Amino acid sequence: MTESQPNSAPPRRAGRLTILLATIAVLVVAGAAGIYGIGGLQRNAGGDPVCRPAVALAQQLKPLVRGEVAAVTMASSPLRLPDLAFTDSAGEPKRLSDFRGRTVLVNLWATWCVPCRKEMPALDNLQAQLGSDRFEVVAINIDTRDPAKPKKFLDEEKLTRLSYFADATAKVFQDLKSVGRALGMPTSVLVDGNGCEIGTIAGPAEWDSADALALVKGALPK
Repeated sequence: MTESQPNSAPPRRAGRLTILLATIAVLVVAGAAGIYGIGGLQRNAGGDPVCRPAVALAQQLKPLVRGEVAAVTMASSPLRLPDLAFTDSAGEPKRLSDFRGRTVLVNLWATWCVPCRKEMPALDNLQAQLGSDRFEVVAINIDTRDPAKPKKFLDEEKLTRLSYFADATAKVFQDLKSVGRALGMPTSVLVDGNGCEIGTIAGPAEWDSADALALVKGALPK
């Protein structure tokens, strides 16, 4: 027994050394993760600097968020929208960046969405009243079946002022969802000339109402 005691000490010291080294390794990894996390927060804290003017504009327009557009949430932090990809009536590719320099109301709609269909005449009227080289309603249909159906709907309702845009893959919805701007249908995002969010609404609105016209006019480039 007396000869075995000296041999029992080294394993205990080795065990303590292993634990110590493991603890140091954990602290090093945690420290590195902390530094990386802080750096990430510092990089993202201010958002996209190009979009800061859009946030300032959104705050200025807050008093106009009332009545028929009371459900619009104005931007409180800088957000540049994904460069949404879709097609025009001829099937030619389009992107949100094609509208740079103009304020845009991006709207996602589908024929299977009853509130979307009810909202379309108001969007058509909004385009008729304010559509110009400074503003456009970009209503993107996301029906994934029967591409003729949305065009037929627009024809039957005599909605002729809106340009026809579509994404049969509905990826534009997922792209907006990825930045927290598409939770249901319809979804509309008011975007400045740099592709930055001014305000977002989940659900329909009376876009040709006096309240909506005042809000959109306030967002137009000067």
